[in-house]
Amino acid sequence: MAAAESSFKIILGSSSMARQRILAEMGYEFTIMTADIDEKSIRKEKPEDLVTALAEAKAIAIMARLQHTDILKNVACPTLLITADTVVVYKGTIREKPCNKDEAREFIKGYSGGHAAVVGSVLVTNLNSGASKGGWESAEVYFHDIPNEVIDSLVKIH
Repeated sequence: MAAAESSFKIILGSSSMARQRILAEMGYEFTIMTADIDEKSIRKEKPEDLVTALAEAKAIAIMARLQHTDILKNVACPTLLITADTVVVYKGTIREKPCNKDEAREFIKGYSGGHAAVVGSVLVTNLNSGASKGGWESAEVYFHDIPNEVIDSLVKIH
């Protein structure tokens, strides 16, 4: 698909392949810039507060980095920064990205035949005006039994 001609530039503040694929499939050109933050140092009791705080922290970190680069120089159109975060809530516990393959396997095995909530947030910041707008959404996901071979292949992919 050809890139859409747009009157704005997009910086995706994420290394997520899924987020990159969404923008690419929509035909947008974008620059990827990740935030160098310690996500584990940001704690909130409610998952919606956590994902919102993490998306905001990522935006702040990237904006600080942009002040020391040439990315925004000679850009005549508005630039939008998109940051996001997602967590899973399983049996009342907030789960973030697994730390390793063993933890990933444990998480997936736990979901087998059960359910979990996925909570995600997105924050869009206009870097020219400083205005930002964000929100969060939650979805309940129900799983069939997941065979060990499927778990192994999922863990191997990542």
